[in-house]
Amino acid sequence: MFALKAQRFSDGDRLEIGGWPVRLKVDGRARRISLRVDRAKSEIVALSPTARRLNEAVAFAQEKSGWIAKQLAALPERMSLAPGGVLRLNGVPYRLEVGPGRARIDGANPEGPRIVAPDDANWGMKVVRLAKREALAILTERTAVHAAALNRPMPSVAVADPKARWGSCRPATPRTPAAIRYSWRLILAPAAVADYVVAHECAHLIEANHGPRFWALCEELVGDPAPHRAWLRAHAAELHAIGA
Repeated sequence: MFALKAQRFSDGDRLEIGGWPVRLKVDGRARRISLRVDRAKSEIVALSPTARRLNEAVAFAQEKSGWIAKQLAALPERMSLAPGGVLRLNGVPYRLEVGPGRARIDGANPEGPRIVAPDDANWGMKVVRLAKREALAILTERTAVHAAALNRPMPSVAVADPKARWGSCRPATPRTPAAIRYSWRLILAPAAVADYVVAHECAHLIEANHGPRFWALCEELVGDPAPHRAWLRAHAAELHAIGA
C-alpha cells in the first residue's frame, strides 16, 4: 500500500473551514501556530512560523472551527461606500453624492455637508482617497499641536491602513528624525478619539514605553484616555468594515 501524501499549502493560500474564510500566512517573527482576526478583510489569518508548518496551522484552525465561526459571525457587515449613504469624517456626517468634477468635500452646501465624486466605476475608491487626504491633513495638524505642547520638533507624518494598530511612533535618533504613522481610519472616529491617538503617539516622542510617565503625558495633553481607548475597542470592527 502507498501512503497518501499530505496536502501542501503555501503562504497566502485561502481556504474555508466550517464555511468561514481562513488565510494562511508565514510570519518568521511568530513563535507558534496561532489564529487572529483580520477585521479589514473579515477573515481569519492562520499564522505559522515557517512554511513547513502550514499543515499544522490548517489542522489547528480546523480544531478551532467553533471559535472561528463565533469571531467572524460577530463582525459587522462590510459597509461599501455608495451614493446616497453617509460617511462621518472627524465626527461630521457627510452625505455621499454623485457630481461632476474631482472628488471633493463640500462643507458649505446649504442642505448640509456632503462628499461629491464623479459617477464612474472608481466612485468608492475616490471617496476613500479623499478621506485619506483629509485624515493626513487633520492628523498632521494635531500632531503639530501636541508636539509643540511637549516641546518636541515636528515629526514626519504619514497615513496607512494597518490591521492592528491605530498609530506607531519612531522617536528621533542622532541620525534620523522622528516619524509617526497613523491609520487613516482615525478620520472615521470622533474627533476627540482621533486626537487621543495623536497625543498617544506624540507622547512616545518622549517616552518609548507605556509606563506611568507616558500615561501622565497623555493625560496632560488630552485628559483621561480611558473613554477614548474604550471607544476604539468597541468600534474598531466597524471602522475596519468601511471600504470601497
